[in-house]
Amino acid sequence: MKRIFWLGLGVTIGVIAVRKFSQAQQSLGPAGLNRAVGKLNDELHYFVDTLRDGMSQRESELRSALGLDAEK
Repeated sequence: MKRIFWLGLGVTIGVIAVRKFSQAQQSLGPAGLNRAVGKLNDELHYFVDTLRDGMSQRESELRSALGLDAEK
């Protein structure tokens, strides 16, 4: 009975290890690398756009506070 338990446990651990290894191999392949770089690129563009919007808003607030908008 003990042998069957340990055999089943070993097979289960082996299957889990093979699945994890194949998932890691797919994520490190060319397609996985392309997905990771694309996601990073999208996040970087979102950050830059948000930063530019904030800078523009703050510049308009400062111009208004300093009275520079009245000269236009």
